[in-house]
Amino acid sequence: AAAAAAAAAAPAAAPAGGRVVASPFARSLAESKGVDLSTVVGTGPDGRIVAEDVEKAAASPAAAGAAAAPAAKAISAAPAAPAPAGVVPMTGMQKAVVKNMAWADSVPTYTVSRQIVTDDFDALYAQLKPKGVTVSAMLAKAVGLALAKHPIMNSNYVEDGISYNSDINVAMAVAMPDGGLITPVLKNADTTDIYSLGRAWKDLVPRAMEGKLSADEFSTGTFTISNLGMFGVSQFVSILPPNTGAILAVAASAPTAVLQKNGMMGMAKVMTVTITCDHRNIYGADAAKFLKDLARIIEEEPQSLLF
Repeated sequence: AAAAAAAAAAPAAAPAGGRVVASPFARSLAESKGVDLSTVVGTGPDGRIVAEDVEKAAASPAAAGAAAAPAAKAISAAPAAPAPAGVVPMTGMQKAVVKNMAWADSVPTYTVSRQIVTDDFDALYAQLKPKGVTVSAMLAKAVGLALAKHPIMNSNYVEDGISYNSDINVAMAVAMPDGGLITPVLKNADTTDIYSLGRAWKDLVPRAMEGKLSADEFSTGTFTISNLGMFGVSQFVSILPPNTGAILAVAASAPTAVLQKNGMMGMAKVMTVTITCDHRNIYGADAAKFLKDLARIIEEEPQSLLF
């Protein structure tokens, strides 16, 4: 589940509905340093505020001046919203999710997991982030390139047949502020350059949060990614969306002890990805081969995402 990033040179702006997206540690750090998160520009995945952003804000002259003011008035925290009571009607989006989950329950699915080292991928992201490229765009591009080598993973089951999609359109699951999910689509992810994908994602997410996407922008995905890495989860499984063959669950990348090629133990950043597939058209070996090529792209050929 994700939110959009704001341009680094622009003043900070809270996402739709005044919701500030920040890591738990960043929130705790902001509280201890007296930093108002609504004034901070997030540089994490999809505009998420991370601890480094808070540190920079706290060190800014404006923040230092405010902290040094002798008569500074403490800002009281906003009162917590009352907990819901009784039965709360679902939104239209939540009802749609329920309907989709019921469909998935009738499909014979299975899951396959693989660990992927992300050191080189992360290094490339550090280079591309100042140019407006998000982790979501990079993941979509990597998956798009892998799907191009495995058309069966970009297919879906139809009555007594398999429907192969001519386009590779990667949908990215985004949690809505008032509940439910929506899947903005990055079209032709295999052939679109990474900078265009980054710009497209930054355009799609804010409009998704405001409910302003056209049907073509959220219902044309041929493969779906659900990324919960920004929440620090170690592994999870996603439920297959209707009329698709597979969905990839991406967990957090974390320092891990690994056996290196020289036979010595070392540290590397590793994430676990888990793919859920429709067994009617995609078999276990298909999924395993796809994940092998995806791992190769991320671990050994991240520069291929630039083309």
